Amino acid sequence: MTAFNRVRDGRAWLIGLAVVGLVLAPLAAAAQTPAQIQAALDAAYAKYKDLKEGANADYIPALAAVDPNIYGLALVTVDGKVYTTGDVKSEVSIQSISKVFTMAKVFEELGTQAVFANMGVDATGQVFNSIVAIEQNKGAEMNAMVNPGAITATSMVPGATYDEIWGKILGYYSDFAGRPLTVLEDVYTSEAATNQRNQAIAMLMYAYGRIKEEPLRACDIYTRQCSVGVNAKDLAIMAATLANGGTNPVTGKKVLSSEHVPEVLAVMATAGLYDDSGKWLFTTGLPAKSGVGGGILAVSPGKFGIAVISPPLDAAGNSVKAQKAIADISNALGGNPLAPKPR
Repeated sequence: MTAFNRVRDGRAWLIGLAVVGLVLAPLAAAAQTPAQIQAALDAAYAKYKDLKEGANADYIPALAAVDPNIYGLALVTVDGKVYTTGDVKSEVSIQSISKVFTMAKVFEELGTQAVFANMGVDATGQVFNSIVAIEQNKGAEMNAMVNPGAITATSMVPGATYDEIWGKILGYYSDFAGRPLTVLEDVYTSEAATNQRNQAIAMLMYAYGRIKEEPLRACDIYTRQCSVGVNAKDLAIMAATLANGGTNPVTGKKVLSSEHVPEVLAVMATAGLYDDSGKWLFTTGLPAKSGVGGGILAVSPGKFGIAVISPPLDAAGNSVKAQKAIADISNALGGNPLAPKPR
């Protein structure tokens, strides 16, 4: 079997699981009452509120200064009901969670094959900002959840100018969140001053023909997209939009074609939590994406989107509290799309 066929068949298997979840999950979701959902959030909040594990990311100076005590949980069902607990007003930078939605934008505008044939959708087996991974396959066999693939995805958003491309990206994120989002300028300034490795990655992807033009422009737009401010409720609505087949369940706006949702979820499932993506999927079954700003969002197809923000991270770069809280809440509510369905 060729490498292409292995990737294609594995991707098809994951997409099939996501489709099954989208079709069957609403049957089980009806069993959860609002009181049960709120109780699950409250229990997770109380259980991990005083946990002191992990530390803020510090390779971007502005992230080291973020209040480590921010802790907010939100869950949004596919019928648009919003449940929250803790601090859901404080914003952190979206960071790598943005990768999901830029990839989705490229899927929507150019089709999934444009990504599949350019930098690919496979997990690299390397760290998220690996240069070795680029060299091993000349920029192919990547995915848009690691920096080389993500910067390349940003470069693929159609537009004649920086402002046109950026306007499309920010507007798309805002449609997913259901409100106008803005850049945290202090984070952008800090990140732009320290992103030399990403600039090198962009130039290398350009050298291999994966980025077609303006690699440093793509890197700067990518840096700006990572600096967009979000709270836990924003992220939960964004996740719920994916859970709801691409329609924002709060605003009712169709944001992503339903045909592309399983493919987005498949890439999230295989590469959403950096080096611990396999452990996360093994434990929860949930397609998810984390960011070093402290947020994690997860999708239970056909049921709900859930998000938690807590800046202290583990060694893999994932929020300690967010992982634990999301796993507990999903388990309490039967969120695992890979679990056997009741007869």
